[in-house]
Amino acid sequence: MMVPAVSWTTGHPAMKILYEDNHLLGIEKPVNIPTQEDASGDPDLLNLLKADIKERFNKPGNVYLGLVHRLDRPVGGAMIFAKTSKAASRLSDAVRTRKFAKSYVAVVHGRPPQQHGRLIDTLLKEERTNTVSVVAKGTPGSKEAILDYQVLSVSVEHELSLVQIELHTGRPHQIRVQLNQLGCPLYGDQKYGAHINKPGQQIALWSLYVGFPHPITKEPVDLVSSPPSQFPWNLWDSRMYSQIAENLVSSTHL
Repeated sequence: MMVPAVSWTTGHPAMKILYEDNHLLGIEKPVNIPTQEDASGDPDLLNLLKADIKERFNKPGNVYLGLVHRLDRPVGGAMIFAKTSKAASRLSDAVRTRKFAKSYVAVVHGRPPQQHGRLIDTLLKEERTNTVSVVAKGTPGSKEAILDYQVLSVSVEHELSLVQIELHTGRPHQIRVQLNQLGCPLYGDQKYGAHINKPGQQIALWSLYVGFPHPITKEPVDLVSSPPSQFPWNLWDSRMYSQIAENLVSSTHL
């Protein structure tokens, strides 16, 4: 059974639950929390949610929660987890067979050269520094990265553009690196836009929509999360984000 329209986890920070049944947990990830345990030792989303499930449902012993996809630490928005190993396996299959849709909105500096386009780059991750760079095709250890972007609106006064992004591959830091390579680094990105962003600015990248067939019932599941009403997101009417999400839901179900 799906949770009511508005529900929250009980931990700190409390997180908005977008969808929940016996197989799945969909939440709105807060910014600046790592998806899973990392070298920082800071509280991570996976363990916070396990503790929350244990508390809310009074579960004895260990709680299973499968990580299906990831969001970078500074990024917020819609995210799905599997509450059973069967659901996790089937969602992983959906990701592999491209039946798992992910759409983001981002605010970038400047304006992309085209109103819409496809970016294809070869990326290489440096584990030691946790950074990703664009390299020549065929570089050992590199992987192809593909995304589509569409310019939704431009703030001429602030020299910022609102773009929608559809991922076709799921590489680490992919959106951030590819848009920076395009000459339009994300607002607030301290790692790939330090030359133009100021320290302390929050990265403007948000997971707006995640859609997939339910791993058990096969019915469509749609998670929608709008970015916060603060700069630079509030340069555009909040209704725009709702309309984008509605269009995504409609097109996914065609």
